[in-house]
Formats: sequence, structure tokens, C-alpha cells
Amino acid sequence: MGKQIWKPGNMLYPVPVVMISCKRENEKANIITVAWAGTISSSPAMLSVSIRPERHSYNIIKETGEFVVNLVTKDLTYATDYCGVKSGKNIDKFKEMGLTELPSQVVSAPGIAESPVNLECKVKDIISLGSHDMFIAEIVSVTADDKYMDENNKFNLNSADLVAYSHGEYFTLGEKIGKFGYSVKKK
Repeated sequence: MGKQIWKPGNMLYPVPVVMISCKRENEKANIITVAWAGTISSSPAMLSVSIRPERHSYNIIKETGEFVVNLVTKDLTYATDYCGVKSGKNIDKFKEMGLTELPSQVVSAPGIAESPVNLECKVKDIISLGSHDMFIAEIVSVTADDKYMDENNKFNLNSADLVAYSHGEYFTLGEKIGKFGYSVKKK
């Protein structure tokens, strides 16, 4: 069995792909697609997103200290890709992609109504790391779509057809192969 040695690079795949919505006062809302996002704490609930400083949304988020992370489904993949390659400087991505602004509960930035989960975030710290700056944020409110609730009021997020990003391509999540703790569960 052979292995190739490559120069250091980001090969930690797959990763979640999310759309981040942000808004300055008296301006239209914008959306940026991010694949470098992750959970960093459960109590308090916190996450991180890494964004290049030259991106239009970077300064909006830095100045307002707020944003919304919107999970992506298979039906949102085209809009997700579009919002990742087009700049919101001169276009209204909500309008262009037929997306609906969802009023947030705590932050000023809207969520995306078509997303199954919207995580309202307040920036706690920004760390400059080279090509990207990492925004560390507290999740201050969560909105979940009723259509994923079952008769027992359990949220079935796995039925939302969520999307992951891997080495330049989008994938829906595959078949369930186990659940947390199944390797040590008594038979």
C-alpha cells in the first residue's frame, strides 16, 4: 500500500457548508457561503467561521458583530454555490436567488427562511490567522423549521437532506451507519 506525500494543505473534508447572512443598518442584507465553520463550545453555545478579509461580508460582520448561520439543504445548494461565487457589493443575493429574509429574534441580521435551522450569532472575538480571520461567536438564538418536527415533537434534522462540502464538491449526507455510543452499547 503506497501513500503520497504532499505539501501542507487543508484536506480536512468533508465539512459543513453554510450560508451566513449579515446586514448593516440601512443597507440590504447579504449572504456569504462558508465551508470553514465549526462548533467550538456547547456551554455557552459557540461556533467559529473563517472568512477572508477581502470578502464583502467580512467588514459587515466585523462592524456589526452579528450574523446568522443558515444550514444548507439539497434544495438550497444552487443558491449556496451562487452566494459563494458572487459578491454582494452590487447585487441582492436574496432577490437573485429567490430567498426570503427571516426576521431574527435577537440579532439585526435576517436568517434565510428556506433554511431548516438558523443560528443567530454575536461575535465575541476575531483572530487573524493568515489568509482568513476566524470569527468566534456565541449562538444567541436558534430557529428550527416546524416541518422537521415529528408527532412526538422531536426535531428530525437528518431528514432535511443536509449538504456537506468536500474538496470543491457538494454532497448530501448519506446513509446512517451508527449513532453516538453504538460501539460500546451493551447487546
